[in-house]
Amino acid sequence: MNGFVFPKWVNHLRPLLGFCLVAVPAYVVVVFAWGAAPRTTDVGYAPRQPVAYSHALHAGLLGLDCRYCHTNVETAAHALIPPTQVCLNCHTTIRADSPKLAPLRQVYAEDGARAGMPIEWVRVHDLPDYVYFDHSAHVRRGVGCVSCHGRVDNMEVVYQAEPLSMGWCLDCHRNPYRHLRPLDKVTDMTWAPVDALAEGRRLAELYDIRPPTDCSACHR
Repeated sequence: MNGFVFPKWVNHLRPLLGFCLVAVPAYVVVVFAWGAAPRTTDVGYAPRQPVAYSHALHAGLLGLDCRYCHTNVETAAHALIPPTQVCLNCHTTIRADSPKLAPLRQVYAEDGARAGMPIEWVRVHDLPDYVYFDHSAHVRRGVGCVSCHGRVDNMEVVYQAEPLSMGWCLDCHRNPYRHLRPLDKVTDMTWAPVDALAEGRRLAELYDIRPPTDCSACHR
C-alpha cells in the first residue's frame, strides 16, 4: 500500500513557506522595535495637568524667562517644579478669582480640603531611573532649553518634543555644535545664528566642551 502522497501543486507552496518563515519573524521584530521606540511611545506625550498652565502665554506672549519658575536649572541636576507661591507672586493680583486657579488658592485656603498640600503636577519629561542627567551641566555650557524641550513658548499644553533616547543623547554628545549658544541665550527660544555649525565650533572651543560618550557618563 502506497504511503500518503501530497498532490504536486503543494510543491509550489514551498518557496512561499520559506519566505513566510523568514519574513514573518522579521516583520514582527521590526514592528515591535518601531512600536516600542521612544520616538513612537514618548514623543507627543502631553499629560493633563491639574492647572491649565499655558507656556504659550507665559513664556511666549508675555516673555517670561524659564528661570523665573524653574529657578535651579543652572545650579542643580534636576529642574525644579515651581512651588505654588511662585505662581501666586503674580496671581494674587492678576486674575486672582479665575476658576482655573482654584487649585492654587486651595493650597493656601485656611479651611480648604487640600490646605498645605502641593499641586500634583504630572511630569512630562521623565527619564528612566538608571539614567543620570544633570540640567546644570548642560545649561551652564550653552545647551539651549529648546534643544531638548522644543519650542515650549509655542505650546499651549507642554508635550515631549524629542525622544530623549540613548541614541538621541549620544548623537548630541558626538556632535554638539548645532546645540551650543552663548550662555545669555540659553533660554531664548528664538535665537538663531547665521551659521549654527561655525558658531557652535567656536563656542565649543571657548567653553572647552568635550562631551563624554562612555557608558559611565549617564549610567552610574
